[in-house]
Amino acid sequence: MMQEPILTITLNPALDLSTGIERVVPDQKLRCEKPEVDPGGGGINVSRAIQILGGQSTALVALGGATGTRIADMLKSDGLSVMRLTAPGETRQSLAVSERETGHQFRFVLPGPEWHRAHVADAMSAIAEAARAGGWVVLSGSNPPGVPAGFAQMLAVRLKDSAARLLVDTSGEALRAIAASSTPVDVLRMDSLEAEGLAGRPLPHRRDSAEFAAGLVRDGVARAVIVARGADGSVIAGDEGVWHAEAISVPVVSAVGAGDSFVAGFLLATARNQPVHETLALGAAAASAACMTPATDLCRAEDVWRFYEQRVVTQL
Repeated sequence: MMQEPILTITLNPALDLSTGIERVVPDQKLRCEKPEVDPGGGGINVSRAIQILGGQSTALVALGGATGTRIADMLKSDGLSVMRLTAPGETRQSLAVSERETGHQFRFVLPGPEWHRAHVADAMSAIAEAARAGGWVVLSGSNPPGVPAGFAQMLAVRLKDSAARLLVDTSGEALRAIAASSTPVDVLRMDSLEAEGLAGRPLPHRRDSAEFAAGLVRDGVARAVIVARGADGSVIAGDEGVWHAEAISVPVVSAVGAGDSFVAGFLLATARNQPVHETLALGAAAASAACMTPATDLCRAEDVWRFYEQRVVTQL
């Protein structure tokens, strides 16, 4: 099936280690299970999930040191198209430990290497050069130390020359910087907690989220805004109106990767020129499917397409 080009950006990747233990207790050596090792980071996960769903993308990843080389080798062995940007230091690692006794998961995330102004400029130039006219650029995940909170809006300005469209999935200071910018991104995604923090008030009902998203569109923050409401599905506001897609009720093993899987499904359908209610439905199906897999595993294609067939999407 024909699709527009997709370029995912990961400035702060991590080598994700995940393991399990009966119980986490202090001051003892904890003998864990054999770890699973995956390449991690928002953009990387989006590219991996796009591949799972039968699509294509290019992953531009900032990598450094032996850990960075290991991630690059893993991505290439998985068949992903990778563009390597040299990071200013050793790529970070993260650790997820599942406690079998309680079902709790403990996540330890290390900081990435410190970036300086020249590194930021190099990254901006590399992204602009790799972006394709009429294609999509996905900026997902955290910024490394030293990368300004306004990086996404800087990128939106830079991409005007290439006629590429920008989807941003971020939080914290970076999200607030986008909301305060006069340069809109094409699609902005956030979860309910992030939306409530930005709104400065609770958004208890889907219509509350929808009205907030529509307000951001009216204010010129983005051409479309998605708010993920967890078990209550997702809403989108944009040129094609305001829509809600139900989440499928599934046994939740781990919600890690659900947001990235949503972005992958949504963007793949968008790049295949599907209408907004179908793009939202595929994103919701992918997010639900990701909740059924452990640790850093992403969605399974058979689950996504099964859930997509059960889609319930309504216009609000």
